Amino acid sequence: MDTNKMTAGSGFPAMSWNSVSGERVVPADGSGWRVLIIYRGKHCPLCKAYLNTLDGMLGDFQDADIAVFALSADSKEKAEAEAAECGWKFPVGYGLTVEEMRQLGLYISDPRSPEETDRRFAEPGLFVINPDGNTQIIDISNAPFARPDLESLLKGIQFVMSNDYPIRGRA
Repeated sequence: MDTNKMTAGSGFPAMSWNSVSGERVVPADGSGWRVLIIYRGKHCPLCKAYLNTLDGMLGDFQDADIAVFALSADSKEKAEAEAAECGWKFPVGYGLTVEEMRQLGLYISDPRSPEETDRRFAEPGLFVINPDGNTQIIDISNAPFARPDLESLLKGIQFVMSNDYPIRGRA
């Protein structure tokens, strides 16, 4: 495997992507707490369910002053179609490249068939980025079945924010 492992507390790379709404997804812009969820793409029903849950909790994240974004390697057309079909209200980025997947330390999969998808894609990842642009929490999975519970994640971020809790796992 030729990915790099991001370390807790490291600066999130200076990356940004277009979103289906036309705005840029900029995970580390210094404007506050941010959650970036990497999903496998339109072909993944588990991703759709996870992002539907996120959409249902969007108000809770916004009330906590936490911005959320989703991102995949899908084309603009696929990302637009899925975001419209699901009615997601958070920014949905597209066009994550294999090089960027590697830089983020994500697991990368090849499609099982052309019907599944037309390109390599990232397995799930989640990055919580603090106002300093550093990775507060990193969760990387090699399969769509293992992802952080979003309610627990929200409560955890709120705890970190309220208690000036340090970045863990640096050693």
